[in-house]
Amino acid sequence: QDTDEFILPTGANKTRGRFELAFFTIGGCCMTGAAFGALNGLRLGLKETHNMAWSKPRNVQILNMVTRQGALWANTLGSLALLYSAFGVIIEKTRGAEDDLNTIAAGTLTGMLYKSTGRV
Repeated sequence: QDTDEFILPTGANKTRGRFELAFFTIGGCCMTGAAFGALNGLRLGLKETHNMAWSKPRNVQILNMVTRQGALWANTLGSLALLYSAFGVIIEKTRGAEDDLNTIAAGTLTGMLYKSTGRV
């Protein structure tokens, strides 16, 4: 059976464009960053408090590290995804084409902007 599964309006694309995918990309990166940051915070919290006995102050310090690192990683990856998506949409609208060159250019511009701030 070669018929389409969905009925689309005349002239509509069968795939999502860059702008629609940007929301998924940004949200996914924020959630991934929060998860990795929380795991990193747990690792750092356990490492820094290994000499302390299990008590409320130790638990509070570990939770502080988990939330601090989670927020830091979520903000960092979310910001990078926002820049990447914005560059991708702007380049696509400017060029009027959807191809791999847009992705390469968006990634390159994002990396250059991120490195220009002095981060290692």
